Amino acid sequence: PVKSFAHVIHLTDTPMVLIAYPSLPAANAKELIAYSHANRGKVNTASTGTGTYTHMTIELFKQITGADVTHIPYKGAAPAITDLIGRQIQTMFTSVASAQPHTAAGRLKGIAIAAPKRSPAMPETATFAEQGISGLEVSSWTGISLPAGVSPSIVARLGKEFSAALQNAEVKSRMTALGADLNGTGGAEFSKMVGDDAARWAKVVQTAGIKLQ
Repeated sequence: PVKSFAHVIHLTDTPMVLIAYPSLPAANAKELIAYSHANRGKVNTASTGTGTYTHMTIELFKQITGADVTHIPYKGAAPAITDLIGRQIQTMFTSVASAQPHTAAGRLKGIAIAAPKRSPAMPETATFAEQGISGLEVSSWTGISLPAGVSPSIVARLGKEFSAALQNAEVKSRMTALGADLNGTGGAEFSKMVGDDAARWAKVVQTAGIKLQ
């Protein structure tokens, strides 16, 4: 991902959010961590599968906070959310887009947003940073990249055109509805982000001993 591509533009970020069923006795991240310590081995946290972004976010959460949560892999977000609503599991990380319909309806509650600022889609849910937990900023990001070696003029032209598209009112509205934050950084800044992201998750995978099955 670092050397094989010319990274054009970072389009959007869809932040991860930690959610729980409404009656779980924890209203925020600090309370959840304390609850997990008081109920060791009893806080099951779903992911969309072993080795997925949500799984790695759980492991990062555990490494940063020391929370005692047990990873439960599912085959996708839908069955995990169904079991969370049914209280078969206690918590899960998912995208804001997946969580928002359920938190808005009161079927689930937001514990913390893994983003630098609150999401317009879930403004009532505080970020981890607001709750005194740093280093937990995780988003499912999208971007445009080309094979390495493509002419710099082509990279620049595509970056310009995609940047203009991000300013389109209809695009902005649609992305907001999907729970995505527009980004728009390109060139060296985007390339650095990709490299930093790869290094970050490699460390999480190594520390947690994640292995694909």
